[in-house]
Amino acid sequence: MDPSRSVADLSARGCVSRLRHGNDRTPVPSGFRSGFGFSLLWRGRGGVVGIDRSSRDRIRLTLDQLVLDDVAPERVPRRVRVSLFVDDPLPVPGERVMLTAHLDKPQVPAEPGGFDFRRVAWFEHLGAIGYSRTPVMTIAPPDAGGALALHRLRMRLSVAMKEAIGGQAGAVSSAMMTGDRSGIAEHTNEVMRASNLFHIISISGLHMSMLTGFVYAAIRYLGAMVLGLAGLASSRLHKYAAAAAFLSAASYLWLSGGDVATTRSFIMVAVMLIAIMSDRRAISLRTVAVAAVVILVITPEALVSPGFQMSFAATVALILAAEPWQKIAPRLPWWLKPVTLLLVSSLVASISTSPIAAAHFGRVSHYGVFANLLVVPVIGLVVMPCGAIAAVLAPFGLSDLPLWCMGLGAKWMLVVAEYVANTGGATTLIKAPPHSVLPLMGVGAILVVLSPVYGARQIIARRMVGGMAIIVALIMWDVSKRPDVLISSDGQAVGVMTPEGRAVSRPKGGTFAVSEWLAADGSSNNQVASAAIPYWVDNGGYKKAVLPQELGGVEIYHVIKASFDGKEDSFCQNGSFVIMNRPLELDRVIKGECTVLDSDYLKITGAISLDWRNGSILLDGSNGSGDRSWSGGAEFSAKY
Repeated sequence: MDPSRSVADLSARGCVSRLRHGNDRTPVPSGFRSGFGFSLLWRGRGGVVGIDRSSRDRIRLTLDQLVLDDVAPERVPRRVRVSLFVDDPLPVPGERVMLTAHLDKPQVPAEPGGFDFRRVAWFEHLGAIGYSRTPVMTIAPPDAGGALALHRLRMRLSVAMKEAIGGQAGAVSSAMMTGDRSGIAEHTNEVMRASNLFHIISISGLHMSMLTGFVYAAIRYLGAMVLGLAGLASSRLHKYAAAAAFLSAASYLWLSGGDVATTRSFIMVAVMLIAIMSDRRAISLRTVAVAAVVILVITPEALVSPGFQMSFAATVALILAAEPWQKIAPRLPWWLKPVTLLLVSSLVASISTSPIAAAHFGRVSHYGVFANLLVVPVIGLVVMPCGAIAAVLAPFGLSDLPLWCMGLGAKWMLVVAEYVANTGGATTLIKAPPHSVLPLMGVGAILVVLSPVYGARQIIARRMVGGMAIIVALIMWDVSKRPDVLISSDGQAVGVMTPEGRAVSRPKGGTFAVSEWLAADGSSNNQVASAAIPYWVDNGGYKKAVLPQELGGVEIYHVIKASFDGKEDSFCQNGSFVIMNRPLELDRVIKGECTVLDSDYLKITGAISLDWRNGSILLDGSNGSGDRSWSGGAEFSAKY
């Protein structure tokens, strides 16, 4: 498709017909080995390689080594992920299972420039996603050995921990120790996000540093005590402690499943421990740079992930704050130092990560520092040490007491999260920023805090430029304009921006896309509330909306599973837009000036945004995100 062609040309009947005949399926990215261009009822077999929980609180299975009935081998995806709507006992990793599921390709972005799940799926080798409403049948037991045997052991440890502690405290404790988050309910996830404690559920540098710090300090102090009682001394004790901490970090990496975030945390901690063993400075920006390079070589896709950005932003900020703290700490009373250090570290980490979290997740947690002050010490002093002790004592059957203590810490965290989340004004929803805001803000922050020190003038000049860059980024964020009209990729929903918020054409249909739109708008409405905004006029088989005069007064018709009923000429007047969730009949001739966007057309463009600017209508499609391996095509856009 030529992006320079006008929408009016593309909406002609002949072009729509060619789109239908020539592209009856959306192009499939070559990296997926998948031919699914439509919802397919699939019957087949596969091996279970992963179990987790979706954002809609559904258990999901990741399957590989697939055999699909009535599907050619060249069209079989490498992996699929299926959400389960049944509560039957779950299979274990490594089992061969059989099930019936509805599968489709990974979804295109809900709007142009939105989050592209296809990129994530491409790196995870997911060729299709879907759901199943039928029981999962085991047809072959798992192999006795192999990597999945260790995974099954990890899952058994997770189940044992959940049962020993019980409830959501057990699920959270298991997630922090084994990385298995399948037992955490969506309500728990939501209150943890609202209280800015969600990072504690995900195994991160915080957990790695707490665990390795505990092991390092314990071995060093215990070793010094033993050597002192024996009248001996060792200048290499800190290296032995670092080696033991390194082994504990590696064990924790295996126990947690070794996903991308945990691997990133392990690399960061491992570089610091190796620096100690090599008589190098452990806490320095050079160490952080080495860890970043290693991580990006192994997983380059991590660069655009919020976990990578927030981890390194917090680490760099804490390292930079260490030197001023060392100057202030000697002047404080001994009893005030721990409290002040906790307050300062939480404040520094929150300031450095809050803009990134706000840009990615669309919310600001106002009481996050307070919640972290109450919870992080308990995690560091109770939960993680008790988890490590339980792991050591478990082979001897003595893990009950440390697990009980660990559960108390997890329950405290949940109580704090629930209280903070339910406090009035705990969070503020904000709109999604333009893509240029976060990089510009990052460059500005680098110039402010990392400018080389050559003299007073250079410091002032660089930091002034960095500060201006941050201010410009914030202004761009504030004045940025959300799309005037958004159309889902399946034609099931249309949303028009109004002074009362985005008015959606239907209270149901296109649910995922609508939820993404409202989140990016910074709106607290759900789809039902957005559909209740008095903007669309219901005419039975179709909905009609008239844009304000500053947007040209254009009429928009959303036709839903109904024929035109002879209203073609009345629809196509004055450059109106007609959106259909079904294909336009090939023999249908529409007279007049209008743009018809039927389901076949939307398969080519993906979700569409319409903007009226400077007397022109800008149309963007989300089905391509440039010529990339996961997008399968070039960007679609037009102006007329």
